[in-house]
Amino acid sequence: MTLNYLDFDYSEDADGMGTFDAMASVSPAQVPALHAEIAQLLAWAHAQFPDGHGPQEDGGQWQYDLQGVQEVSTPLALDFDAVSGCINCTAGAASTPRTTITLSISGSADFCEALREAFGVE
Repeated sequence: MTLNYLDFDYSEDADGMGTFDAMASVSPAQVPALHAEIAQLLAWAHAQFPDGHGPQEDGGQWQYDLQGVQEVSTPLALDFDAVSGCINCTAGAASTPRTTITLSISGSADFCEALREAFGVE
């Protein structure tokens, strides 16, 4: 399975629990594909480790944190007025909103190895 939007960074704690963190920021047209990619990854995790979802302290093999935000950026035209010593600021037209989603998925060594193999994650 190929990931087109999620580019993971990996870290591991002293107990051997690994965490993959990814962030993707997309235009409105790309949101359905990003959602589908995340859903595919989480569906895989649930299918491969069906009884393992949950915190490690409760016996879980894996868990995830999924968050998102939609932002509209507005460019600012900035100019320094040497006479007054002030910055003049004029807001431009708002751009198309972008959706940014973060996904952290952590798990046991077995879970992390299986995720690497299934999705080609480093």
